[in-house]
Amino acid sequence: MMNLRIYLTTAFLLAAATGASAQSSDAAPAAQPLGGPVVPGVCLLSREAIFANALVGKAASAQLAELTRAAQTEIDRQRTLLETDAKALEGQPDNAQLKQRRDALGERWQALRLQAAHDSREIEATRAKAQDRIATEAQPVIAQVYGQKKCGLLFDRNSALGGNFANDLTAEVVLGLDARIQAMSFERERLPREPARADPADTGA
Repeated sequence: MMNLRIYLTTAFLLAAATGASAQSSDAAPAAQPLGGPVVPGVCLLSREAIFANALVGKAASAQLAELTRAAQTEIDRQRTLLETDAKALEGQPDNAQLKQRRDALGERWQALRLQAAHDSREIEATRAKAQDRIATEAQPVIAQVYGQKKCGLLFDRNSALGGNFANDLTAEVVLGLDARIQAMSFERERLPREPARADPADTGA
């Protein structure tokens, strides 16, 4: 049971990073199956397919997309203001006051870059936490199907180069997870801000 838990938690944490490639693989024509006999006790599971096809995974992805859009909208709004202020400085004669205003604008640009990076870390932390919750919900379902199929080993289906896939647990796990949970709500994670670091260009490094 512990091995299943470790496998599943790690799998779902990787699902976000590999989701796009998984979709591309699904869209590509299937390779000619190698076939062969069923290997007793050896079972397969696709972590990406569970997250992509289970109702709770789809709901979580939609909510994460909305959080991402909201964060990006705010960054875009601030960037537009900075671009407007930057254009207002164009063509003005150089003097001490203009330099001061340019320096202040540069600091605001740097603050915006830091804000965007911080937002990205918070969204990723939110994604990881949501995926871990789905992994927790899926664990007993996988354990049940694993036992019903009399599995002795569980492998990532996407790592298999070919063979008999009769012991693929993915579809049954998705059905079981759908019966267990369809959606979940979560808020954006809040992380402590990292201290600002000096730009190497400003330190002569």
